[in-house]
Amino acid sequence: MTSSYIFLTPPGAASAATDEVRTIRDGFTWLGFLFPWAWLLVHRLWLHAAAAFLLQGIGGALMDEPGLGPAGAAIMLGVNILVGLEGQNFRVRNLAAQGWNEDALIAADKLDIAEQVYFADKAAPAGSDDTVAPDWQNKPGANSPRAQATSLGLFGFDGGR
Repeated sequence: MTSSYIFLTPPGAASAATDEVRTIRDGFTWLGFLFPWAWLLVHRLWLHAAAAFLLQGIGGALMDEPGLGPAGAAIMLGVNILVGLEGQNFRVRNLAAQGWNEDALIAADKLDIAEQVYFADKAAPAGSDDTVAPDWQNKPGANSPRAQATSLGLFGFDGGR
């Protein structure tokens, strides 16, 4: 499954070194969903963690009151879902507030592929164009003859069976 990865460079860095770039996967986080305020604390989102802890405390207190259990459970589940869905965005916004720059957004299947794409683009000198364009001329066109291929395994395009 393809995920998006956000690459952030430190403040004031003209050309960021490999160890200074931060990569954050943009998507759902299971640890943020299961342990919201602890996950936020680990990522140094102090105010977010305090708000999540306070809301979960209120939800827990409401669950103990007769007749308010569903409301308390909804508050606690809402906090879990919010942190699970938006936790990575909280991290990106926090770093952007500290001066970090969003340098790239790359969609890839895995983190190492996204890093290869990102750093391959950064490693290429500005004046050199060593990329090879695909040879589109050797590809079969719409009207070119094909082998005995069938459509969905049923009938060929030439009308035979």
